[in-house]
Amino acid sequence: MGIVKISDEMHDEVRKASAAMVRSINAQAEFWLKIGMLAEANPQLTFSDIIREQMNRASVDLEKVSLEHH
Repeated sequence: MGIVKISDEMHDEVRKASAAMVRSINAQAEFWLKIGMLAEANPQLTFSDIIREQMNRASVDLEKVSLEHH
């Protein structure tokens, strides 16, 4: 594990986002890093495409959690 230095302003935004997304500050930063890396490696994909693919790789049944089924 390493240390990544970010600005105080960015840290404040990560902290606020982590509270909204119910993640730790580190988990929120790691999520954004992972999504950013995947987006750069796959510029043809949208954010939704990337999330859907990650859910599929984790065997999440998106039909069971879809808002359309409630």
